[in-house]
Amino acid sequence: MDMKSFSLEGKIALVTGASYGIGFAIASAYAEAGAKIVFNDINQELVDKGMAAYKEAGIEARGYVCDVTNEEQVQNLIATIEKEVGVIDILVNNAGIIKRIPMHEMSADEFRKVIDVDLNAPFIMAKAVIPSMIKKGHGKIINICSMMSELGRETVSAYAAAKGGLKMLTRNICSEYGEYNIQCNGIGPGYIATPQTAPLREKQADGSRHPFDQFIIAKTPAARWGTPEDLQGPAVFLASDASNFVNGHVLYVDGGILAYIGKQP
Repeated sequence: MDMKSFSLEGKIALVTGASYGIGFAIASAYAEAGAKIVFNDINQELVDKGMAAYKEAGIEARGYVCDVTNEEQVQNLIATIEKEVGVIDILVNNAGIIKRIPMHEMSADEFRKVIDVDLNAPFIMAKAVIPSMIKKGHGKIINICSMMSELGRETVSAYAAAKGGLKMLTRNICSEYGEYNIQCNGIGPGYIATPQTAPLREKQADGSRHPFDQFIIAKTPAARWGTPEDLQGPAVFLASDASNFVNGHVLYVDGGILAYIGKQP
């Protein structure tokens, strides 16, 4: 086996919403594997934050302001990247939001907003890069799905609907563009320890685990939260030539949650 097939040397990778968190971890792994990194975020403040983080990590990156739900902005972004950096080889649709609201209390506008960012935006981004990928003769599109692509849970109706739709969009891009040597796959993270989830992992006043922390540990065979670094290997694999015959697949990086029914009480 040629281990060079895992290299991303000379490839251009666009990771959306990659100023911090999971997107930043994936982009950092791509840089280490040899790719040129391009990212976007919703405003200049976040782009500046990202640029500072990449610089501190010794990674050369280009950041752009772009609302991924705005098709005109996305088309302009892709045209600018192609002019300033080159044709995108790898697209990671990482940007996303969640609103934890009971369904009967959620407004239709709130539901639409989640769908717009988590499902419509990946469609808009993929649509924008596919023509140049076809001309170039290859491409990798990686959608950040979720365990909610498979399961439901209280208060996340919009998120689960969007991520379930994203799983099917992933399969359809595979079906429609596989003949052009474009592979579209998904990564489904489990519960990942990020600054956003830190409050759910804080010790209680009596020294015990937060109830949600206890719940996650009990439901995860690995008996821990994941880390952004746990997603780096799978992300590099799906972006590299090593995965050229893997298409329409969602790789769940969840410590085994989806395989586990839980301990008997």
